[in-house]
Amino acid sequence: MNIAFFLTLKKDVAFLYDDYSIRQSLEKMKRHGYSSIPVISRDGKYVSTVTEGDFLWYMLDESIEDTDGVSIYDAEDLRLRDILKTDRYNAVRITASMEELIELAMNQNFVPVVDDMGTFIGIITRKVIIQYFAIKSFDAESEPQLRQL
Repeated sequence: MNIAFFLTLKKDVAFLYDDYSIRQSLEKMKRHGYSSIPVISRDGKYVSTVTEGDFLWYMLDESIEDTDGVSIYDAEDLRLRDILKTDRYNAVRITASMEELIELAMNQNFVPVVDDMGTFIGIITRKVIIQYFAIKSFDAESEPQLRQL
């Protein structure tokens, strides 16, 4: 099966640019009610995914080193790219197999999807994958019952 079937296009997905300030990023996440959100560069390349925890851990780490801590005013000057962890929330290419997609979806709420150039084109949510297999399973179970009627 082609994973494009599950794709939510970039135009329908909230995302952050890696040059957003921490404050801008938090405000957008709050507005959309997300606990994690994809981050892309201005040229459209997928960079990483940031989570609420990333912000909290960054603020905690900074407050240990700096007795004043990180305030909301500091968040104006700090850039999102400064707190990103790029070794998590891997993206898949649009040509990926279902096995690759499912493997990532087991550990991520959504899987970012990129084209062959690394340009972000959308996401596939774990919910959509589960719905697909639930419906497929339901249809397979109910088929024999329909034949008996």
